[in-house]
Amino acid sequence: MSIVLSQSGYGKSEIRLVKVTRRPDGHDLSDLTVDVGLEGDFDAAYVEGDNTGLLATDTMRNAVYALAKEDPIDNIESFGQRLVEHFLAAGPGVTRARVHIVEHPWDRLQVGGRPHEHAFQRGSGGNRVAIVVGGGGEPTIEAGIDDLLVLKTTDSGWKGFLRDRYTTLPETSDRILATVITARWSYRERDVDFREAWGDVHRTILEAFSDHYSPSVQFTLHHMGEAVLDARPDVARISFSLPNKHHLLYDLGRFGLENENEVFHATDEPFGLIEGTVQRSTGDAQP
Repeated sequence: MSIVLSQSGYGKSEIRLVKVTRRPDGHDLSDLTVDVGLEGDFDAAYVEGDNTGLLATDTMRNAVYALAKEDPIDNIESFGQRLVEHFLAAGPGVTRARVHIVEHPWDRLQVGGRPHEHAFQRGSGGNRVAIVVGGGGEPTIEAGIDDLLVLKTTDSGWKGFLRDRYTTLPETSDRILATVITARWSYRERDVDFREAWGDVHRTILEAFSDHYSPSVQFTLHHMGEAVLDARPDVARISFSLPNKHHLLYDLGRFGLENENEVFHATDEPFGLIEGTVQRSTGDAQP
């Protein structure tokens, strides 16, 4: 029986990049975490210990910083494409490059009612994500949101679910709904203003989360996805991962107090995890 190397790949992860663009009237700040992954003909390194055609992961890190200096980072999607092009050309055995970029938000400080030229505070509203993959043909681009924590104190329930002998959870028509949104979406076309599109999708998700009564996290997932596809014809599909961050009504009866849906115990684990993809019907999803 012969033994073969069936798959291989390597890269550099958690490259922390901060770039300050210094303009005469103020500074712009980009704060990124970049992951680079390469696939290709690396058998000699794995099987024979021959590193001749292998690009060092240290070189990958250096290239990210150097290209950040040479090129603007107006859109992380465009910066990701530039990195993919570089790594496909730099490694003789590389056939596929994948770049994953997370942009961490910073908001400009307001001083005296005016935006400060060079002072910032950590922003909220989730991290912006771009994933660019290339290797023969046009690169694929996926955008996304990470760590978007949302909560509403009412307009949510959980009733009519399957019950068996292990079910102890009571039904409710009024509960706290909280989740940390992870979303990924792809575009139907390439001529997109990526920053504007991301802002529109982000805003639409937040509006859709809050504008309806939610009988389940599953229903809210579909409602948010449908809202994004209605608002952005250039989005082909969107996927969500939604952990249900439970807020359990705390028993105050043993203290002679009535808890009228006011005091809760917020739990971290275990938690329900709801996932799904909403896309256009077959034939409409692709460009």
